[in-house]
Amino acid sequence: MHHKKKFEKGFGEHRILLIGASGMLGRAFVKELSERNTHFIPGLRPDFDLLKDRCFELIEKLRPQLILNCAAYTDVNGAEAREQLAFAVNAYAVRRLAELARRIGAFLVNFGTDYVFDGRSQAPYRVDAPIAPGNAYARSKALGERWLLRSGCEALQVRTSWLYAPWGKNFVRTIASCAMEGARLRVVNDQRGRPTSAEHLARTTLALIERNAQGIFHVCDGGECTWFELAQAVVRGLGLEGHVRVEPCTSAEWPSPARRPAYSVLDLSETEALLGPMPHWTTNLAHVLSRLEA
Repeated sequence: MHHKKKFEKGFGEHRILLIGASGMLGRAFVKELSERNTHFIPGLRPDFDLLKDRCFELIEKLRPQLILNCAAYTDVNGAEAREQLAFAVNAYAVRRLAELARRIGAFLVNFGTDYVFDGRSQAPYRVDAPIAPGNAYARSKALGERWLLRSGCEALQVRTSWLYAPWGKNFVRTIASCAMEGARLRVVNDQRGRPTSAEHLARTTLALIERNAQGIFHVCDGGECTWFELAQAVVRGLGLEGHVRVEPCTSAEWPSPARRPAYSVLDLSETEALLGPMPHWTTNLAHVLSRLEA
């Protein structure tokens, strides 16, 4: 879906608010916007805490034209015990942001997850596939996106999966750290999806905004793999293949509080129709591995 051509000439003098600027995805947007010499307001806590009224009062005063919401409760296992908190950040705060965006005429970008799907498909999930979230985190994200799309504000809901970056807490950095310590790795081989470089996600999201995209879009790296295959690629990319054993295991051998989908490959056809093919995950991974932060 397309909206009036607000950003087609780039971001120029638009007032941009980046909420969650210090998180893994937020840092990728900081890098991308800074490299473009695009001015933005970094929305950091305590002022920009989505659980506090002050955050929304500040946004009303600032009246940004573009709001990038990179703040979320992302602890998938933690959400099982702290469901109320996950819903407060991922659903209720998003509804409030959307209502505010509609009132001040801002364009709101929010990020969703592959986990909103049931995991039983054998073909990539299209943007309009029925959702059936299987854990508390996924339910909170699903409600947030539903409220966003019903709010009547101009919005882009970007679903993504398996996010990683040279910084922050993520699977790629965890595997790299264990591998460099010489640990033997056992990694699940029965969950399949698409890894996503946070930098690629930030860059591609900005490109979608510039193309006037609205509604739901999927953004991931190209290709697909299992967590085991991703771990193997990390070890290989670090030149540790002969030194570290990576063994496959099943999800049943690695029990966790939250149920994970067995298959959550997101279909990229709408995004690729607008922007061309997404770079393969092995290409993006190699770029990230070369710049891992200590």
